[in-house]
Amino acid sequence: MRIAYLHDGSIPTDRAAGVRAVRMCDALVDAGHQVVLYARAGSVPDGDLYAYYGTRNRFEVRPVAQPAVPLLGPWLRALRVRAELRLRAVPDLLYGDDRLALLACSGLAPMVHEADRLPAGRLDRALEHRLLRRRRLRRVVAGSHALAEELLRSLPPSTRTDRLTALPGADPVPADGPVAQLPGREGAVRIGWIGRPSTGRGTGLLLALAERLPEADFHLVGGTEAEVRHWRDRCRSANVHFHGHRPPSRIAHYLRAFDLVLAPHQQHADGAARRTVPTGLLEYLAHGRAVVASDHPVLRELLTDEVNSLLCPPDSVEDWVKAIRRLTEDQELRERLATGALRQHLTHHTWHARAARVLDGLPADHRPWR
Repeated sequence: MRIAYLHDGSIPTDRAAGVRAVRMCDALVDAGHQVVLYARAGSVPDGDLYAYYGTRNRFEVRPVAQPAVPLLGPWLRALRVRAELRLRAVPDLLYGDDRLALLACSGLAPMVHEADRLPAGRLDRALEHRLLRRRRLRRVVAGSHALAEELLRSLPPSTRTDRLTALPGADPVPADGPVAQLPGREGAVRIGWIGRPSTGRGTGLLLALAERLPEADFHLVGGTEAEVRHWRDRCRSANVHFHGHRPPSRIAHYLRAFDLVLAPHQQHADGAARRTVPTGLLEYLAHGRAVVASDHPVLRELLTDEVNSLLCPPDSVEDWVKAIRRLTEDQELRERLATGALRQHLTHHTWHARAARVLDGLPADHRPWR
């Protein structure tokens, strides 16, 4: 099948949405489909997009620029996407998270809408409702049950489009690949975290834990220079190491070097973080790492206490300290949780499994969210 993936962000980028788009395209190509990814232009220091993401396939990525026209720019870009599709050959399926481009191209081919966020504001809601009424829309895909429930409440009563929840994935990784050379003390427990530093994602809790656990080294991977500078200025512990943004292809190097990993989502996280399963958490599972995580609804969609993780109240530093010390002192527990995490990933959360689930049965009869 020929699939045009319509993405509303830049490629390449350091954003999780871009990683998800590229990983899905890679999995779709593995499944035998011909894929072209349409996105906004990005930039990579070494110039090789495929090396940056570490893809298995070199599928086509076509940047479509947005005209610098106030208010009309996004609409004009959507029409440019439509013109390119008509010029190059109309695909068998339109797939993606770009609402405007899907609307502009809705008469060309069947569509699958990757609803990666709630509509923001009146205009965005109107666009979403209009898209959901399109005759050729075959399926709406939500990346978490939390997002699915809120989307369902926001849908117009007349919407009967097939709806599906499909959590993000991670690619299986060999255990014997390259390992990052980390700064810090020889013999210290290496505690890792992957993501964009922010209050809602628990960076403040990470710094508090570092103060309470001076015997461990904390390694924070991710974030722009400005974000890293903001949190480094607030850090009072010598055992915290900020690594900043790393290409997605190198994240595995760091995860192999960590003894355990943290997912400290906070209850007051912003709207997107409350409903989005963190990409880094899927990578934790894929690498078979023991996880300590917040007892947070969206994280519980993946994690089960004492099975593949230890779950703690998001705002209790004392409980986190106890959980981390349990893992550092009990190798058998650490290995059992790591095995549970890897089993969870291989059974349910590879990108291949997600791609097959999203496209299964298309076109399909209308059915309730599941």
